[in-house]
Amino acid sequence: MTGGLHDLTGKVAVVTGGSRGLGREIVRAFAQHGADVVIASRKLEACEELAREIEGAHGVAALPLACNVSEWGQCDALADAAYERFGRVDVLVNNAGMSPVYPSVDAVTEALWDKVVGVNLKGPFRLAANIGSRMAAAEGGSIINISSIASIRPNAGVLPYAAAKAGLNALTEGFAKALAPKVRVNAVICGMFRTDIAKAWGDPSAVDEMARSTIALQRVGEPEEIVGAALYLASGASSYCTGATVRLDGGAA
Repeated sequence: MTGGLHDLTGKVAVVTGGSRGLGREIVRAFAQHGADVVIASRKLEACEELAREIEGAHGVAALPLACNVSEWGQCDALADAAYERFGRVDVLVNNAGMSPVYPSVDAVTEALWDKVVGVNLKGPFRLAANIGSRMAAAEGGSIINISSIASIRPNAGVLPYAAAKAGLNALTEGFAKALAPKVRVNAVICGMFRTDIAKAWGDPSAVDEMARSTIALQRVGEPEEIVGAALYLASGASSYCTGATVRLDGGAA
């Protein structure tokens, strides 16, 4: 699907956490709209499988790469590999994230804290600094940070994650200024989506009941419902949008 307001033909996108969940839907949508895609996650086989799928379905090029974004050197290696293969990056989606379960705040270990901050904040900073600076020196581009409702509505069970995502919101506005005027930087604040992570929420019927009472749309989001926001922020449709945080949470209370 090429042409139109959300056309990405000739563009190159890098999507971290791109092999499953929201990242996988973003990869599929970008490919459908003409972009070549670098698919990065810790599981190379899953990236390779998705790469074959979108190449076959849409005729675009896909580069699957293993990357743990919590490690600075792997972020730089990802950026180098993308530029070596395609010579450019037009869209960066910082989607990789994690939020391990812990029984109480005093049980949060230093290792858990460092791991959560590394994936959700440290990695996006380094990738935005590296790739964003190259974008700014070339033809520009768009950076999309996938944040969470926890960043503005934290609860006791996700405090390291909430703190990291709040930091990501701050980076969004800061990088919008640092990389202006050629690079736009925005964030999507996601609410509850029915991805693999939802399995840790407990009984699906109880989750649905909670959604009916706490979310204006009275339901959990489906993964493909990230697509509209991602395409808007990646494409020329959002040409005057930068430093923004877009809530995509069904109207969470």
